[in-house]
Amino acid sequence: MFSPMVWRLIWQATGETLYMVGVSVALAEAVGLPLGIILVTTEKGHILENPMVNRILSTIINIGRSIPFIILMVAIIPFTRALVGTSIGTTAAMVPLTVAAIPFVARLVETALKEVDSGVVEAALALGASPLQIIWKVLIPEALPSLVSGVTITAVNLIGYSAMAGAVGGGGLGDLAVRYGYQRFRTDIMLATVIILIVLVQAMQSLGDWASRSLSKK
Repeated sequence: MFSPMVWRLIWQATGETLYMVGVSVALAEAVGLPLGIILVTTEKGHILENPMVNRILSTIINIGRSIPFIILMVAIIPFTRALVGTSIGTTAAMVPLTVAAIPFVARLVETALKEVDSGVVEAALALGASPLQIIWKVLIPEALPSLVSGVTITAVNLIGYSAMAGAVGGGGLGDLAVRYGYQRFRTDIMLATVIILIVLVQAMQSLGDWASRSLSKK
């Protein structure tokens, strides 16, 4: 059994992980969703066709997705420090988490919107709908179950990334596993953090699957 102090550390680390992941997912969705919409709507033959914008944005997103998280986290330390005043801690870890998730979210949104039947878009155009109306009243509502699944996938991935960020001073369960588990030879603490991470992933996936199914039925 763990001592009361260890239990407090575990609960604190779990809260930090949820905080990091929750805020990072929200910020990544806020930026990634518009980017994904632009990727789809600027394609050839779509409502805002612009091959140049589409090609440039697609290239930038591909570059962002190509950088391993551990390298990205170190590479943007100056940006992180300028943005939040430090490169260590839970709040600082959210910066690379968000930056890493934005291109990932953009591609998930692009995939979800491409699943929308083109006939529905053509029907909206025939009725005189503007591009903005088509985006908000056709594309997003039709793709909502897939978009929710994308949020779930993003959250699950960021749980793993947050553990990696914790290993280099980002706080959360990764930090607990390294400082109190690995460095102090406490295998039980390391095992506890792994179990909690598994539970978080399973809970997040189950919740996301339920929300997606519910929206699909509607």
